[in-house]
Amino acid sequence: MPRKPIHLSANGPRSDRQAMWEILRALHQAGETITIREVRGHFSGNVPTGRVRDYLVGLEAAGYLERLEEPCKSGEPVRYRLARDVGVEAPRVTRDGRHVTQGAGREQLWRTMRIIGEFNHRELAVQASTEAQPVAENEAAYYCQYLARAGYLVITTQSAPNRPARYRLLPSRYTGPRAPQIQRIRQVWDANKHEVVWRPEDGGHE
Repeated sequence: MPRKPIHLSANGPRSDRQAMWEILRALHQAGETITIREVRGHFSGNVPTGRVRDYLVGLEAAGYLERLEEPCKSGEPVRYRLARDVGVEAPRVTRDGRHVTQGAGREQLWRTMRIIGEFNHRELAVQASTEAQPVAENEAAYYCQYLARAGYLVITTQSAPNRPARYRLLPSRYTGPRAPQIQRIRQVWDANKHEVVWRPEDGGHE
């Protein structure tokens, strides 16, 4: 594998974690050794070695990476193989292998919007919920309202007494697999385009 930055395959700009995951997959597919040093050497950005180490240790603890063998000598690098390739999107794990669930509900809502077509927030919450990650109706309503303001959703039926609004995701506004984020200052951040797409002063699209 050439020792140069790897062009990653996930849509949109990459986080450090996403970039590391893509490098791991590329090394694995090329039959190359996976070590902390190799991953850091192929990284196109200025990422600390400790950050690479923490992510690989977390992936090992979660079962995504497996050690090929224990180092024979002190100072020798740990060599890994990719034991579980779950696709383009990087697993979100802590250093001790626990999966990060923050934001998972909105990722499920975003995926479900694309699948089910037209919906109200109650239908969306039901369809997006899993046993491990249920999604509350008020969370779905809040997310729909902001995505409508940001122009991702079009309102097909206005709300009325005892009748919630119905929405549809505009195909042209599906920017990639990562769910748009509502930041603390109530602006909408597109994680695929890596930019703010709506601010409160912009008004709405309803």
